[in-house]
Amino acid sequence: MKPLRHIPRFSLTSSILLSFSLSGFSQNAVNEKCPITGRAANPKCTTKYEGETYAFCSGKCCKEFTEDRHNSIYHKIGGAAAVNATIDLFYTKVLADKTVNHYFDGVDMKKQHKRQKAFVSAALGGPKAWTGKDMRKAHLSLELKESDFNAIAGHLQKTLQELKVKEELIKQVMAVAASTKDDVLNRKKKSAK
Repeated sequence: MKPLRHIPRFSLTSSILLSFSLSGFSQNAVNEKCPITGRAANPKCTTKYEGETYAFCSGKCCKEFTEDRHNSIYHKIGGAAAVNATIDLFYTKVLADKTVNHYFDGVDMKKQHKRQKAFVSAALGGPKAWTGKDMRKAHLSLELKESDFNAIAGHLQKTLQELKVKEELIKQVMAVAASTKDDVLNRKKKSAK
């Protein structure tokens, strides 16, 4: 499986164009380590994406980051604005579904929205890596059934359709969602042969 930064991205009909600025000399880089290699970042080797500056150890890493962003599902759907709209509508649907909304009883939904937006952004190739719990740990105590997973995935698919995401991109997003199924349902990991 490719690292998340290599997962392709999808786009909304009304996608918001994201700005790439290959400005090579910003002194306000937000990161000290290169997001590609993990090495020390050079504050003179930077690019901007969605209004944030990212520093890299080399021009090669800067180029890779820019290409990864451009080719990602996250970028193709419209970046942060599209993910935010998707998650907000998705949770409206999930919380209206009596078969699964009980899983959110007592959950701080403001925090849940924020976490889900961060996770989905990372999973679809956004610029920031996921730093929260892994899917298995996050869902361990819920005892979810496959029908629960399928219902929630169905709400995601309907949300994307309602937001007029291209069908080919919906398929890509749903493949990413499906890749989390075993962890979300805490199924035994398959051994590699």
